[in-house]
Amino acid sequence: MAPDDATPPRGLETDFFRALNALIEPAVRAGCGSPGLMPTGLVVIETTGAQSGRPRRVPLLATVLDGCVFVSTVRGPRSAWVGNLRAHPEVRYWLAGRERRGHAVLLAPGAPSPEVDRLPPLARAVAQGLLAPATAVGWTFAVIAPDASTLPTPATPETRTP
Repeated sequence: MAPDDATPPRGLETDFFRALNALIEPAVRAGCGSPGLMPTGLVVIETTGAQSGRPRRVPLLATVLDGCVFVSTVRGPRSAWVGNLRAHPEVRYWLAGRERRGHAVLLAPGAPSPEVDRLPPLARAVAQGLLAPATAVGWTFAVIAPDASTLPTPATPETRTP
């Protein structure tokens, strides 16, 4: 069997992921499977299409660390969300049923090292120390740092007046 025979045709692969995403995306956006007690779970990210300029949503397995959302793929540029983030790093994402906005830093094979100085300390250390070397073997990662304006605010205690 030739190595090319092991790879499904691009159309079949694309159709499969589109059907799967359409099935699970609404549930994930509502909060099903989101990271919670465990730091890893499902999120939905919404990118802006690199060519169309239209919003594109995709459910992804993610890990939340230091307030940032980490997503990855071994499909690299075959994953449309990767090309979309490269063109437009501003994203919307749903975590635990809540919509948030953020800015993605993309770490991809052969790409120049991204600017990670704005990431929180632990997220920056993971991006530089673990993720960057993993791109050498074909992995692509995005670290989404949330916009402060979309983070949930701590509940303020009610004050009672006599």
